Amino acid sequence: MTQVTRARELSPPERVQPFTDAVVAIALTLLILPLMDSVGELADHDGTTAQWLAEEQFALLGFGLSFVLIAVFWVHHHKIFRSVKRVDPGLLWLTVAWMFTIVVMPVATSLSTQMESDWAQPLVYIGTLFATSLMLLLTRTYLRSHPDLHDMAEGEAVMGIRASGIVSGLFLAALVLAVAIPGAGNWPLLLMLLSEALQRLDRARIRRASAQEDLKN
Repeated sequence: MTQVTRARELSPPERVQPFTDAVVAIALTLLILPLMDSVGELADHDGTTAQWLAEEQFALLGFGLSFVLIAVFWVHHHKIFRSVKRVDPGLLWLTVAWMFTIVVMPVATSLSTQMESDWAQPLVYIGTLFATSLMLLLTRTYLRSHPDLHDMAEGEAVMGIRASGIVSGLFLAALVLAVAIPGAGNWPLLLMLLSEALQRLDRARIRRASAQEDLKN
């Protein structure tokens, strides 16, 4: 009996990119809705702008932080897809999973800024950020193992995976600290300030190793 091998379904990325852009835009817009609601509620009680700023200072901080983080994630996802020429089912579902984590961010932000503080808030917020970064890492890893989907150079693919691994590792470390230290809140996210420095050290180490390898040859 002749075995028929089914070819992978490949499609151009032009339909995926606008869809992810739209999802990110909606998520960014949803971040502001709780603040809009609070303006209306305070206006009904003849509140002032100064009063609103004082009462919503933590919500404003959470909004700004989440807005920047989602924007950074989108920039990195956009950078990845600049090299993508074809999309297969595996890459498509990884993209869908990444979009799911982006859509959850407004909910995680509201829980972190609108509710009474408890142990679950940093777990949900930092956990969502870790999941988003992990999806980017898995996407890069998947693309490296499927070179027919992109025109990314091998060195660039490896460096992207290493950089994403550092970011995911820092988010995971922040999540562990948030769980291990009750009351730490989202402060463990300050670990992310180490991201750029660690990536530079990693790139420098790779350059040194490459130079030593060239000298041996």
